Amino acid sequence: MSPVISAGAHDALTTWLDHQRALRGASENTIDAYRSDVAAFLSFMAGHFGETQGRTALSRVVLRDMRAWMAHERTQGIGARTLARKLSAVKSFYRWLAERDGFDATSILSTRSPKFTAKLPRPMASDAAENMINTTEAIAQSDWVGARDAAIVTLLYGCGLRISEALNLQGRDAPLPDVLRIIGKGGKERLVPVLPAARSGVNAYLRLCPHPHIPDQPLFRGVRGGALNPRQVQKVVEQARLQLGLPASATPHAFRHSFATHLLNAGGDLRAIQELLGHASLSTTQAYTAVDTARLMEVYEKAHPRA
Repeated sequence: MSPVISAGAHDALTTWLDHQRALRGASENTIDAYRSDVAAFLSFMAGHFGETQGRTALSRVVLRDMRAWMAHERTQGIGARTLARKLSAVKSFYRWLAERDGFDATSILSTRSPKFTAKLPRPMASDAAENMINTTEAIAQSDWVGARDAAIVTLLYGCGLRISEALNLQGRDAPLPDVLRIIGKGGKERLVPVLPAARSGVNAYLRLCPHPHIPDQPLFRGVRGGALNPRQVQKVVEQARLQLGLPASATPHAFRHSFATHLLNAGGDLRAIQELLGHASLSTTQAYTAVDTARLMEVYEKAHPRA
């Protein structure tokens, strides 16, 4: 049984999460991850010190305690990338707590994050993306489901949407306008141009869909008429990937990477692509330039082999 977190520490965590939600616009998924990560840290500290850690006791955590926590996490099979994420959440919590309670959090904030190799996005070639769209439609058990799946994947690739953003579209959003207003992570709003192919795909789906087109209901329906589950989209893309013999990196999110990379290759401005993707930081978007550079270096090495 995990050690109990004190009422004071629990209240501090709850207040901090409210702060993240209200003032920083963190999404509910982010809030859930923060809650889980910091609560697990507080629970560890209670066991580490052999007693429930109140709010005052949290100010006495030092570097060796942080190292003990990180070592414990690694023994649980937690990878460097995940541990770095957890440490970031703990630091953010302590930065806020130290400011509120007036103590020095240097020991926590100076804890070094574990090193890990950043995974670069793996975009698909344009012909592979097109084949994936066609295959998702062909493998469906009915025409309307095939049209639905093709329309969703076209939105992922043609507009750079996340699965959640595509499935959050409502009946009132169709027929699709020239520009879609998308609410992304953290409630951030952006405008996304809609390609004719995406508009045509959604129109074809609506013509075949047996369920009524209702303004305040999800645009994309499951077989029984309810909201479509994201997992269903992932399964369809996986089936298409296997049929085409594409690598495991050909996921629904890869369409979003492909959207950005192909725009960049065509001379698109990095800042404009950042806006289209809804990235808060340009550094996130810059990962796509690394993909492009890696491919160019591969071509260069083949053309100019070393002696």
